[in-house]
Amino acid sequence: MTDRIPFFDFFDRFVPPRELRLMLHDAAVTGGVLNRAERTMELEVETGEALPDAAVEAVRQLLMEEYRLRQLRMMVRTVQPGKKTKDILMGKPIKGKPIPMVELNPKMGAIVLEGKVFAAELYETRRRGLWCLTFDMTDYKGSVTVRKYMEEAEAKPLDGAVKAGMWLRVQGIVELSRDGKDIQLRPLNITKVGHQGRKDTNPEKRVELHLHTRMSNMDALTDTESVIKQAIEWGHPAIAITDHGVAQAFPDAWHTAKGKIKILYGIEGYFVNNLDDRVAVHGGQDQPFDDEIVCFDIETTGLKVTTEAITEIGAVVLKNGQITDTFQTFVNPQRRLTPEIIGLTGITDAMLADAPSLKEALTAFLKFVNGRPLAAHNAPFDISFIRAGCEKVGLPFDPTYVDSLILAQNLLPELHKYKLDIVADYLDLPAFNHHRASDDAGMVAYMLVPFFQKMRDELHIHRIQQINNEMAKLRPRSAKSNRFPKHIIILAKNKLGLKHLYQLITASNLQYFHRVPTIPKTELAAHREGLIIGSACEAGELFRAVADHREWAELKRIASFYDYLEIQPVCNNMFMLRNGDVQSVKELQDFNRTIVKLGEELGKPVCATGDVHFQEPEDEVYRHILLASKKFSDADAPLPIYFKTTDEMLKEFSYLGAEKAREVVIVNPRKIADLVEEIELLPPGQLFPPRLENSEQELNDMVWAKCHAMYGENPPQLIVDRLNVELASILGKYDVVYMSAQKLVQRSLENGYLVGSRGSVGSSLVAYMSGITEVNSLPPHYYCPNCQYVEFQTDPQYGCGADMPDKDCPQCGTRLKKDGFDIPFETFLGYGGGKVPDIDLNFSGEYQSRAHRHAIEMFGKTQVFRAGTIGTLAEKTAFGMVKKYLEEKGETASNAEMNRLTQGCVGVRRTTGQHPGGLVVVPDDMDVEDFTAVQHPADDANSDTVTTHFEYHCMEDNLLKLDMLGHDDPTMIKYMEDLTGVNARKIPLDDPDTMSIFTSSKVLGYENDEILGPTGAVAIPEFNTRFTRQMLVDTQPDNFNTLVRLSGFSHGTDVWLGNARDLIVSGTATVLETVGCRDDIMLYLISMGLDPKMSFKIMEAVRKGKVKKGGFSEGWEEAMREHKVPDWYIESLAKIGYLFPKAHAVAYVMMAFRIAWFKVHKPLAFYATFFSIRAKAFDAEYCCAGLDAVKRKIREIENNKDATNVEQDLLVTLEVCYEFYLRGFHFDTINIYESDATHFRIIGDDALLPPFVSVHGLGEAAALATVEQRKGKEFISIEEFAMTCNKLSKTHIEQLKALGAFAGMAETSQVSLF
Repeated sequence: MTDRIPFFDFFDRFVPPRELRLMLHDAAVTGGVLNRAERTMELEVETGEALPDAAVEAVRQLLMEEYRLRQLRMMVRTVQPGKKTKDILMGKPIKGKPIPMVELNPKMGAIVLEGKVFAAELYETRRRGLWCLTFDMTDYKGSVTVRKYMEEAEAKPLDGAVKAGMWLRVQGIVELSRDGKDIQLRPLNITKVGHQGRKDTNPEKRVELHLHTRMSNMDALTDTESVIKQAIEWGHPAIAITDHGVAQAFPDAWHTAKGKIKILYGIEGYFVNNLDDRVAVHGGQDQPFDDEIVCFDIETTGLKVTTEAITEIGAVVLKNGQITDTFQTFVNPQRRLTPEIIGLTGITDAMLADAPSLKEALTAFLKFVNGRPLAAHNAPFDISFIRAGCEKVGLPFDPTYVDSLILAQNLLPELHKYKLDIVADYLDLPAFNHHRASDDAGMVAYMLVPFFQKMRDELHIHRIQQINNEMAKLRPRSAKSNRFPKHIIILAKNKLGLKHLYQLITASNLQYFHRVPTIPKTELAAHREGLIIGSACEAGELFRAVADHREWAELKRIASFYDYLEIQPVCNNMFMLRNGDVQSVKELQDFNRTIVKLGEELGKPVCATGDVHFQEPEDEVYRHILLASKKFSDADAPLPIYFKTTDEMLKEFSYLGAEKAREVVIVNPRKIADLVEEIELLPPGQLFPPRLENSEQELNDMVWAKCHAMYGENPPQLIVDRLNVELASILGKYDVVYMSAQKLVQRSLENGYLVGSRGSVGSSLVAYMSGITEVNSLPPHYYCPNCQYVEFQTDPQYGCGADMPDKDCPQCGTRLKKDGFDIPFETFLGYGGGKVPDIDLNFSGEYQSRAHRHAIEMFGKTQVFRAGTIGTLAEKTAFGMVKKYLEEKGETASNAEMNRLTQGCVGVRRTTGQHPGGLVVVPDDMDVEDFTAVQHPADDANSDTVTTHFEYHCMEDNLLKLDMLGHDDPTMIKYMEDLTGVNARKIPLDDPDTMSIFTSSKVLGYENDEILGPTGAVAIPEFNTRFTRQMLVDTQPDNFNTLVRLSGFSHGTDVWLGNARDLIVSGTATVLETVGCRDDIMLYLISMGLDPKMSFKIMEAVRKGKVKKGGFSEGWEEAMREHKVPDWYIESLAKIGYLFPKAHAVAYVMMAFRIAWFKVHKPLAFYATFFSIRAKAFDAEYCCAGLDAVKRKIREIENNKDATNVEQDLLVTLEVCYEFYLRGFHFDTINIYESDATHFRIIGDDALLPPFVSVHGLGEAAALATVEQRKGKEFISIEEFAMTCNKLSKTHIEQLKALGAFAGMAETSQVSLF
């Protein structure tokens, strides 16, 4: 129910006591639900004055008695005219406490909810005059859809009142959705409520140095713009952007900051220390190789030094290449061994029962060592257990030791694995009992002998302390340089640092990509100038060394490389406690304390960072969904890595003491931020074009030469003024942009392919005069090709020259040419010529690759890159992830909650790609890294394609972008020209027969067909879809200008349906009065007397959808009304989401009209071309079966609600086949001798011969091979054909047989004698 019905009209037989009747005198029923079967009712009532609760209860009881109801729920609200506050959006103030949305159930009845709106819509339903307000809101524990149907009068005040991002309190009735599958709320009262988000109230503000945005591949959800705005609101002086290996959030960060906050541009790199990550010799003791060295090994109860114990120590003394002494002892671990350890080592509990204690064993071992250097394989492991044991029992231990694993990795780079037994086998050492300490110790000694000899012979060194320098030289070529990388933070300190950062990203993608873009330490060292290096998170080199209990000297060596050291909240690393890597929170705190101590000793700032992956605490669930999609077993484990306030971070580090916490949270991060300069990412509006010799003069000469050729030596002042205005904006700034496009177009034309222009380039008269576009942007006019007479048309009924009547030259009698589409230059270069030009061109799909090669030849291979794209999680994919996540958890959620979770995941980077036609050109005196890094698309290390790291839109103001798409229309024109000899550029755009097919198919030989409808626009670009054909029926276009307007309608958003169509059908406006293209707005408003600059601004705001989202800017509506702009026009502008440029529409319709001309006048050439170029779904089985069969197949697909995309594509082709048959044409049977591989051939006056690719599943490669293999042959059997044309499968042969291609041919070549 949506009407407001007086209470006593609704309950006409209800007569309550007089007192109640007086109270209800102005009451009205506004909604209700009656269940006749159960005799229950829900009732919404409005009254002018508040009713006492007792009165409401009395009315309820009386109504139940009168109408014999088992249950009646009444919701009474008071409406007081004039008392409604601005916060009340519907109904009256709300009393009552909101309940959590997760607790909702359909039996609750009337309740109160409070939450944030994340989707909202007010729309008119199919029932005219009935509107629906629907919005989704959440309290972050659950979500619900609020929905109310109402009449237009009630809906109008709510238009735009409810928006995403608002916090509302809603009182209403819980009910099931119409399909009964979801819970929704029918609102009675809606009120705006205040909501205080988190605030950073500390007078001293921190700086976040470690933050990931959605550009961290499938890992983080922080919206760049939102988090920077929050940091600005909190008063933070700076914020870092440090995504995993990429810089793709930089442009958004730069545009958002706008000088209000310093952006620290950086990455969290994937770092491989290929230089000195594992030192071969630790400690300062020195001696010749031949002196005594103790080689040792230990066995333990497990791998973790903090929790496991030593079970055996074995050692030998190596001197002069010989083992001179041995040592072995078991150690009682004071615990039972696991079966795995017993199986691995052969050591049993019985063998350890009476073994020496840890102190006794270590004392004996150290006595055996007697101060001599040690050696072990993977020595840090063995040393860490000995050191931990010595600390536990109070024994000193500070040895010099050699790691034979590092020696093996560097001296034997041909190996890929370096376990002790593998190296021993490679060196052909004696067999030994692996995983027993004494045997392993001996094997280390035997291994050192050839290693020492190799270093003497090849490296010319003889002493232990000489080893490290030589290992550093060998390390980069070791096979182990590509092992799993660690994390590192790299910040750009200045513009040079930013370039070096881009160069590192480029190298990591092009040279060192291995699962992830890896940065070797050698590259980092070479590009370190201008960079600030931080030690990163728990996956960083320093934290791993601390967690592995490496000795202090080693920790200092590692930490010394970094400019600052990072510590992070303990909650970030709680997974280590869950995994058993540590035993307590204190242990995690101690790791941070160790890093703090390192910073103090080395004089390096220690900075507390958040490793931020999402903005708000409640966003954590979105990351759980991402991680679950990647099959992480702990995807749902809590990890509150949100953007924290200063006080939240101080609390996290309070265990360090207040003073130290302030230092690491506030003081030191701000010091790092102060080291960074304000960096301008890209200079706005400053183009760095490549160089083309003499481009400025060449463009100027070319433009005026064509101008004089068309319009005479003294062209009309209008033309001169227009060219002067345009050239003043172009020459010296953008002439290279124009000339590069001109040369590419000219090259294509020389090869016989037309080039269509896209976007607003046709708005530029210079672009027309230089041959870049066919669209002449001047007002409609005549000109004489003989004497250059010019006459501009003043009759406003003609929107373009093509529609003007034919006319002869009054001076020489020659038939005048008609041209001009009346497009303002401002839509291309902006008002005053301030925009960087963007020339988008449609080349033939066949010619596109050659056009790209020409661009590379023009500017040089090292300066031209494919334009990169970033693929993010789309809504459909995200919804599937959410659905699977909930299913795996065994949970269900409302549709609103599903939508919330989906929205939270949308926009996260998944992959990268390349623009289908975009090239970016870097000037030859600059490097691409002056602007962006480069990479392979989709992280494909085997690809030859190199793309820009940033999306090309980010750099369109700064670098020449050539947008050269491959398109079917120029290809079709070329083929039809070749088949007919007709020059498409000479086809008149006012040909009456061609124009007629947009309203009637009569000229094609049929009328008002039941399948194709009344028009003949099937297979005509721009007008082929059923949507656009209906648009033709609605508008009945009879001139070119109307077709242009219709093209704008079809390509715009919210331009036709619910807007222009309603105005036209209702008779409010004509087609040409409504808005079809963006230029229409500017021209119309200027014609109505508005200021040109304001008209331009209104056009720009409308065409980008800004007016629809946020309304007109102040003064615009008033100015339009003052100049008598109709209300319907203003309302139409306010609905538009996107508008097509008129130049684009003109270019498309020009191509479409030419193609339509061939359809009317050269039909077989048209159909042969269409089926060859556009009909990729052509299937001879269906398409060649005749008119009736095609008609049946069309109906079959139309009636199938579950038709696949393949079937939908086939339907389009079938419609064209149907028309082909209707016009009296037919397909010949495929001919194994005459059919082409890929193209339809014209046979006689009424037939086409299908190619081999028209056979279902027969690909182009097999078809081309078949045509090649059949050359010069006559086949006596199907068997011989199949053997000769061996790229065809058995299935293909059977299909050809079914299609009649082998009619009369024998199956085999064998001769039967009987």
